[in-house]
Amino acid sequence: MMDKEAAIAAVQAEIEADRDWVIGLTQDIVRIPSVNPKFHLDPAINREADVQAHLDRVLTAEGFATEQWDALPGRPNLVAEKPGTEERSLILCGHIDVVPVGDEKDWTVDPFGGAIADGKLYGRGAIDMKSGLAACIAAARAIRKAGITLEGRLAIHAVVDEESGGFGAMDAVAKGKLAKGLIVAEPTWGDVLPVEGGLEWARVTIRGRNAHSAFRFNEIYPQRQEPGAMVHGVNAIELAARFITAVRQYELDRTRAKSHPLLPVGMNTINIGVMHGGTGLGANGLPTVMSNPAIIPDVAVLDLDMKFLPDETSADYRRDFEAFVHHFAQQDAWLREHPPVIEWELGGLHFPPMNTSVEHPLVKSLVARRNQLGSPTKVQGFVAVCDAAHYAGAGVDGVIFGPTGDGLHGADEYVEIESLVEATKVIAAAVIDWCGVR
Repeated sequence: MMDKEAAIAAVQAEIEADRDWVIGLTQDIVRIPSVNPKFHLDPAINREADVQAHLDRVLTAEGFATEQWDALPGRPNLVAEKPGTEERSLILCGHIDVVPVGDEKDWTVDPFGGAIADGKLYGRGAIDMKSGLAACIAAARAIRKAGITLEGRLAIHAVVDEESGGFGAMDAVAKGKLAKGLIVAEPTWGDVLPVEGGLEWARVTIRGRNAHSAFRFNEIYPQRQEPGAMVHGVNAIELAARFITAVRQYELDRTRAKSHPLLPVGMNTINIGVMHGGTGLGANGLPTVMSNPAIIPDVAVLDLDMKFLPDETSADYRRDFEAFVHHFAQQDAWLREHPPVIEWELGGLHFPPMNTSVEHPLVKSLVARRNQLGSPTKVQGFVAVCDAAHYAGAGVDGVIFGPTGDGLHGADEYVEIESLVEATKVIAAAVIDWCGVR
């Protein structure tokens, strides 16, 4: 059995000597446009299958057994594995879908050109997160080239659809593609992120009673209850306005009451991101008439993006919010009889929390190995969400770690090349630490 430290030194020397390989692989897959078709449907740029085909060839050449299947129609996941023990099994994960480039006039380089300038590699997906996935593959390649056989099973997951909910990773998890540990190579600017909060998408529907706006006075100033008196309207948008104010106070109360030591205070916010108000609830859950202010509206629909802490559960979070909505409704005579309706997992979206211990061996390995390369490393939480959540929800201990760059979801996206090479070295060392060597 090779000494572990000697193995790590040999692998990192291999990465340094052949650093152009990980740079070239990143360029190769940046140059294949793989815009998520949920954002922009165009076969010319929705080429996720072409990215997977390229990676499949690379991974097969590296001795991995590969498998592809459609997680969504025409959108394949790719899983590659080398055998080993389950107790020390590890997944290296990255997503291949990217967001649209936006207005190309804002770019100073070809968004899919993979250009290199001033130590940066440019292109849509360069930092989010094709470079991280390339680093994972390059780490595995260097381990093979150094003649090292891992004790634990090593898997590489290249998944689709992270940018619109993570349905690729969800499908991989549903198919049992799991392990004991996980590294997701999202950009972390070299920090190690073992926790992220959970995320719910929910829809709250508030019902009123429609009427002609000429008789709005009948709602505001109730008339004498005489035989044949008109039934007054109930403006659902006004009810929704009061509800929004109440949600704001509820949000403040929750964020002030509890926080997580690795995350900014108050990150567990509720964003009311979409609101539809009008008349007539359609089969799609939205008002059918939203263009006639002469009608007192009888429906208001609010779509919420709701973050909760890593040490909370989805069940407890939902129960608490449902109790809040119930108490809100009890304060209004109409809502007591017609309470708001909550729909969870709007669009099928739900991210479980990830709460890996800072003492977990993967966390300690990533920190120690990066420190050894002369880069002081912080351990903190991830304020957004990523595919690590879906594996964590299935019991996989996950950590997020990846390179440095900028422009993600914006113009002139890039990854810093030195950070890409460094991330490859750190990931390779962590693989050896976790999986062990034979």
